[in-house]
Amino acid sequence: MAKQRAIRFGILGAALIAPDALIKAAHNVPDAEVVAIAARDPKRAQEFATANGIPRVIATYDDLVNDPELDVIYNPLPNSLHCEWTIAALRAGKHVLCEKPLASNAVEAERMARAADETGKILGEAFHYRYHPLADRIRALMTDGTLGRLVHVEGKFSVPIPETNIRFDWSLAGGATMDLGCYPLHMIRYFSGLTPRVVSAKAETGPKNIDIAMDVDLELAGGVTAKMSCAMKKDSVINATFMARGDRGELRVINPIAPQRGHQLTVKTGAGEKSETVPGDTTFTHQLRAFIKAVRGAAKFPTDGAEGVLNMRVIDDIYRAAGLPPRGT
Repeated sequence: MAKQRAIRFGILGAALIAPDALIKAAHNVPDAEVVAIAARDPKRAQEFATANGIPRVIATYDDLVNDPELDVIYNPLPNSLHCEWTIAALRAGKHVLCEKPLASNAVEAERMARAADETGKILGEAFHYRYHPLADRIRALMTDGTLGRLVHVEGKFSVPIPETNIRFDWSLAGGATMDLGCYPLHMIRYFSGLTPRVVSAKAETGPKNIDIAMDVDLELAGGVTAKMSCAMKKDSVINATFMARGDRGELRVINPIAPQRGHQLTVKTGAGEKSETVPGDTTFTHQLRAFIKAVRGAAKFPTDGAEGVLNMRVIDDIYRAAGLPPRGT
């Protein structure tokens, strides 16, 4: 049998995350090939293409999503542009790997998921942490009885971000919960297998309606409580942690988001305390392999459009509970 050709990706915009999230990962996944890019600034697009070995620079976003040579569009544009260009790509017959958060709000996410269903194309939300073996290990420990009955879960993510960054821009659907808090929220949902209800939320704001820090109390089924906190203030300390406590033990994880950069998983039970690390490639490499499998029809992509809608609904509820409007409203 003839060897299948590689799945060809085009990138919307010269985003800083693209080299790690897709281009370098594609070097480790022979079945993926990044072949084109379009950006608002043609000069920047050409510089980005040259620096990253991308053979084609395409004039406009519209030309990129409609290019017949492409199979997948990677969308790392600002949050406010996720919906418009993802739907355009799906309608043009392309699969889409969209950066998190999936959309500006749940209504947009629903439109995107509906477009994926109608076109029969895959819409993936790039929660890359979910594809590393560490995530599988955490999920297993939370469901195999090691911790006993789940009682409480916490997720935290903070990174100092310059105030000139697009994440501080309301028109681009910015905010700490959007960019950072979406991760621990997703972890709380995925690792517990439960959808949280927002009990209360308190935001610290910078520019109008932009949360630079958020603290949230959540409730899960069965009386399980949860907390999420995130911050992007200039004096924030870099912190990415996850904790789960049951009636028989406790699990703590340092850096579940990018474990390839160093992490530690510690489980404490009546039998004692044990720490471990879980080997694996980069989260982005694992994610790309999973996405290619889905495009080939070999497996479902777990963080798909329907899953993205659920996370955006929780994010919208957090903003409302904090007295802020959901993004894009």
